[in-house]
Amino acid sequence: MESGYLLRVFRESSVKRTLNVIERCHEKSGKSRAFIFIDMLNCAVRYGAGFHDYLIFAYWDMNHAQRSTYITRIKNKKLNMICNSEENEHMMSNKDEFYRNFTKYLGREFLDLEQCTKEEFAAFASRHDVYFAKPRDNESGKGIERLKREDFESVDALWDYLQAGDFRTVEEELRQHEDMNRLYPLAINSLRITTLVDDKGVAHLLYAVCKMGNEGKFVDNMENSGLCCPLDPETGEIVGVAHTSALINYDTHPYTGVKLLGYKVPYVKEAIDLCLEAALVLPDVRYVGWDCAITPDGPAIIEGNTYPGYDFWQLPEHTPDKIGLMPVIKELVPEMR
Repeated sequence: MESGYLLRVFRESSVKRTLNVIERCHEKSGKSRAFIFIDMLNCAVRYGAGFHDYLIFAYWDMNHAQRSTYITRIKNKKLNMICNSEENEHMMSNKDEFYRNFTKYLGREFLDLEQCTKEEFAAFASRHDVYFAKPRDNESGKGIERLKREDFESVDALWDYLQAGDFRTVEEELRQHEDMNRLYPLAINSLRITTLVDDKGVAHLLYAVCKMGNEGKFVDNMENSGLCCPLDPETGEIVGVAHTSALINYDTHPYTGVKLLGYKVPYVKEAIDLCLEAALVLPDVRYVGWDCAITPDGPAIIEGNTYPGYDFWQLPEHTPDKIGLMPVIKELVPEMR
């Protein structure tokens, strides 16, 4: 699997993109472009590190022992294949199936637009003023629309709009806790809580981070200019600077000006406990990154991702000891040793 997947990864990388990564590594490290390129190839073969992994983890600044502790793109793929049944991954990625399996953890009302009647939708619409409409499969918040009842002439018009679009579910808007709203008020700022269930059926926390929206957008995804900070799972405090997908770091939120380091996020322990319980619902889907909202009344799961972002807790500013997640993963999943 690893060699074939590695070749596919390299084929996907254009020459222009690769040269750009080499240039960024050269600027950050001060090392020659030739050294960077050769070292990248070495890390790809030895550690399954893609060129982007080399950049974001600053591999040029590590020795062999340190490099081997990081979960890379190819190692993440291997972990997914070991832990998550390909036959049942759709139960996580398809919104309608996910909502049916995890209803008790959602903390909000929803409807399957292919299963509900127009009358059931009218009753739902009368109970809420704002809705999120989602396609069956979506990635990084793509295809999601935030709709207001007041923007439509009638409930019939809203129903017709949803039926004409590529939407599978509609749900009420979650209200977030005032402390989350203070961080960034235009999006639901979720916690990414990644869990791994060992071969004895015990769920473990790998990491917890706080994601935040930015630039006036109503989603918190990193691909949509979002920010991400590591959390202390016991105290709920933000314990590291925020980073973006462009690898820009902030100690204050660039949109709201809120100081991030030391900021206490509410209900973190409760959110982790909720996700550890949810992690046991599908026994053959053991490696999941949960996005969890914090409402005034506690945590509510938004979605589960079977390809959790493996970079969240491994960036240089968050791993000053240069130790990644692999030692923990190897203890829980012997096949990764």
